[in-house]
Amino acid sequence: MSDLPDRSRRAFLSALPTLTVGLAAPARAADTPSRQPRWGMLVDTRRCIACQACTMACAMENATPEGAFRTVVATYAVSDADGSTGLSVVPRLCNHCAQPPCVDVCPVGATFKHGDGSVLVDGERCVGCAYCVQACPYDARFINHATGKADKCTFCHHRLEAGLLPACVETCVGGARIFGNLDAPDSEISRRLKAAGTSLRVLKPDAGTAPNVFYIGLDDALTGHVAGVSAADLMWRPDHHGG
Repeated sequence: MSDLPDRSRRAFLSALPTLTVGLAAPARAADTPSRQPRWGMLVDTRRCIACQACTMACAMENATPEGAFRTVVATYAVSDADGSTGLSVVPRLCNHCAQPPCVDVCPVGATFKHGDGSVLVDGERCVGCAYCVQACPYDARFINHATGKADKCTFCHHRLEAGLLPACVETCVGGARIFGNLDAPDSEISRRLKAAGTSLRVLKPDAGTAPNVFYIGLDDALTGHVAGVSAADLMWRPDHHGG
């Protein structure tokens, strides 16, 4: 079995002493600049096999309602110049944008940008108006019918605070998802982003949101799209099969 997920885990954990050193020492006046990370994700679509381990791990970790997903693997039929058609997969999630339109439209300030780059929702303030759902150009938000609040990927923020990787990264059998600190030049994600060079892509670059989720191997025809049939919709469900 590939050791790529383990390498990603080791690279992530190697940064933890930097993040937690202040917890092991007595409090004192700040004499060094903050080294809070800026989290991001790189998705290598060439390694994604659409197994849906990420989708299921996320649903179980975050207890999303049935039929609602914070991350999905969308599937597309892509034709080349000679007319041959193949299947392309695009793992999708909140892009945790540097310029998130969902923040600006929230009338109560429930959606906010965390200092570590994550875009989060304060459930105590959210009124479920769905303005943010409509504003998101990546179709990455939904109203949780169990809570009546806006719901989305959080990079598993509760896991990050415990020194763990997001559930989707932890369970990716192909090592397609690389997660880490974008501001650390020696982090695995920074090295991969640099090595990707001009092959690096983001979804909907014309939206001007400056996403912190990046792609390698993404077909150029798909950079402006997020719609598509999710492999999650093809899964067996009792209500779909009379069980």
